[in-house]
Amino acid sequence: MVSVSTVSNDRTRQKWYRRRPFLVKAVFTDLQNGSYAASVYSIVECVFMMILAIFDIYCLAEAQPGSTHYRYFGISFLFVYSGNQHIRNLLIFCSIVSFLLAVVLMTASIMLMKALKKELEVKFRPWLLSMLAFTIWRVMAIFYRSIVNDLYFSYHQAMLVIWILLCAVNVFMWLIVMSNYQELADITRLEDMAKLKMGTMSSLNQSHSLSRHSVDSVKQQSFSRHSDDSTKPVSNTRSTTPKSSASTNSA
Repeated sequence: MVSVSTVSNDRTRQKWYRRRPFLVKAVFTDLQNGSYAASVYSIVECVFMMILAIFDIYCLAEAQPGSTHYRYFGISFLFVYSGNQHIRNLLIFCSIVSFLLAVVLMTASIMLMKALKKELEVKFRPWLLSMLAFTIWRVMAIFYRSIVNDLYFSYHQAMLVIWILLCAVNVFMWLIVMSNYQELADITRLEDMAKLKMGTMSSLNQSHSLSRHSVDSVKQQSFSRHSDDSTKPVSNTRSTTPKSSASTNSA
C-alpha cells in the first residue's frame, strides 16, 4: 500500500504544470477561499478597467489630431495628440475591447461566486476562459500602449507598472481557480465511478437472485411432477392361466 509521504514526495518531484491540481492550496488560505478571493479581485479589477477605458476613450476622442482642448475637473487638462491618426484609432479600439472584456469577466466572476457556493466546477469554465483572454489581451495592449505612447509622462509609466503587477496577480488567481476546478473535477469523477460500481454490483446481485429463483422454480416444478407420478394408482394386470394346466376333478 502506498503511503501518503510517498505520494507527496512523488508530487514534489513533478513539475508544476504536470501536477493535478497545480496548487495544493493558496499561499494565504485553501483553494476554496482562494477562489472566492479571486472572484472578488476580478470584479474590482473589472470596475477599474471599465473606468480606465472610459477615461482613455474620452481623452483620445477629445485629442483629435491638429486640435487642442482644455478641460477643468479640479485639475486643468490639456488634450493634445500629435501622433498618427491610425495609431489613435487603434488606441481607441484597444480601450473598447478592454471595456467589453471587462464586462464579460465581471459577469463570469459573478457566476463563479454562485458556483463556488454549490461547488459546481463546470461553471468555473467561463471565468477561466474569460480571465485567460483578459490577461493575454491586457499584456498585449499595455505593451502596445507603452510603445506608441510617450513614457515621459508619469501617467503612462504608472499604467505600465500597474498593469504588469495586475497581470502577474491575474496569473496567480487563475492558477488558484484552476487548481480548485481540477480538485473538484477529480472528486466528481471518483463519485461517478463509485456510483457506477454500486449500480453494477446491484444489477449483478439482482441478476444472481433472478437466476437462483429461476433454478429453484425449475427444481420445484420437477419435484412436483415426480411426486404426482408416484401418487398415481397402479393398474392390476389380468392373470391368465394356461389351458393345459386347468383341470377339474370330476366326481
